Amino acid sequence: MGVIKIPDILLPADGVNLGAWAVNACDQYTSDLSYWKEVERITEGQPSAYNLIFPEIYLNNEPEKRIARINKTMREYLSGGIFKKVSGGFVLVERTTPSGTRTGIVLAVDLEDYSYEKGAKTLIRSTEATIQERIPPRVAIRRNAPLELPHVMLLYNDEQNTVLNTAHHGKVLYDFDLMCGGGHIKGTFVDNPEEVESAFYSLVKSNATDALLFAVGDGNHSLATAKQCWENLKPTLSEKERESHPARFALVEAVNVYDNALKFEPIHRLVKTYKTDVFLKNMQTSGSGNAYIVVKGVKSQIPFNGDTPAGIKELDAYISAFLAENGGEVDYIHGEEDLIKFTENGGVGVLLPAIGKNDLFGLIKKNGNLPKKTFSMGEGYEKRYYVEAKAII
Repeated sequence: MGVIKIPDILLPADGVNLGAWAVNACDQYTSDLSYWKEVERITEGQPSAYNLIFPEIYLNNEPEKRIARINKTMREYLSGGIFKKVSGGFVLVERTTPSGTRTGIVLAVDLEDYSYEKGAKTLIRSTEATIQERIPPRVAIRRNAPLELPHVMLLYNDEQNTVLNTAHHGKVLYDFDLMCGGGHIKGTFVDNPEEVESAFYSLVKSNATDALLFAVGDGNHSLATAKQCWENLKPTLSEKERESHPARFALVEAVNVYDNALKFEPIHRLVKTYKTDVFLKNMQTSGSGNAYIVVKGVKSQIPFNGDTPAGIKELDAYISAFLAENGGEVDYIHGEEDLIKFTENGGVGVLLPAIGKNDLFGLIKKNGNLPKKTFSMGEGYEKRYYVEAKAII
């Protein structure tokens, strides 16, 4: 099939403080400035992936200056011995949090086999609607970057665990505790990548009419940005260059949807408005399910559509109409405690139910993309931390 590629992976060189190197995904804690200030404190004066990413909480804070600084630092790290190259295999990642130990495989995928369009039949598909306006800022960040650092997690459907049972555990590449409550992470070299690749492909051979190998679990907009940048670059390349250009292949972590430590959590809505009474008065929900309204830190149960994706679609439509008429903005919050805390300063929170993770592939095949921000894999502190990197020029 050719969708999987064995990448040249860049890891922090020996001597780099890994505890200061690895930081959480850039799209986390977007309403919690204190979190990112703590990351700045921990990483100050040290080589760190924090210096190579753009936390989304700062997207409107002089983005051009930050992007230029990121690109400059990437080049300095590449030329200054901050990275070492690992070739000829994959990285098996074991991430331990209170949910258990989640196991993934870092590999590269061909962006030609990925689409975020609703109804796509590609081997790699998005799981949620892509917010188009979120792509251009990310394209600007990636446009002149020589590196990518992935927080994209792809899910695969392997109830018998055949892929991980095939992988040989070679040399331990890293083994350390993550900052800010992120748990522990261990990376091991997988020295039989061709056999693992074959095991992946065997998951879809029996269903060639609608072969879905990977569904995007986290990092949908990051992968969509990589796709857009590749499409922008393609016209400038010859046919031969297109076959092997590094920007064609995106670095990701692939995780079995049946992994016992993989928890599907809802992504809640925080409506930032001074017209709380108006929002609540006009909001109408019904159904056999339940959700919760949160005002000033206090939860109140409300009925909700038993078809959770349909209920989220209805809720989002109401929020959009309300904001268009009354102003304000919406944020998407991972974690019930965080949402409750944020509502203490005003606005309205909506705590949503989760979808069943074992239903995911069936839902995607049947309905295409779910509503944007329908689910999250774990709490914010369980998201993928940046460790690996890959050249894209």
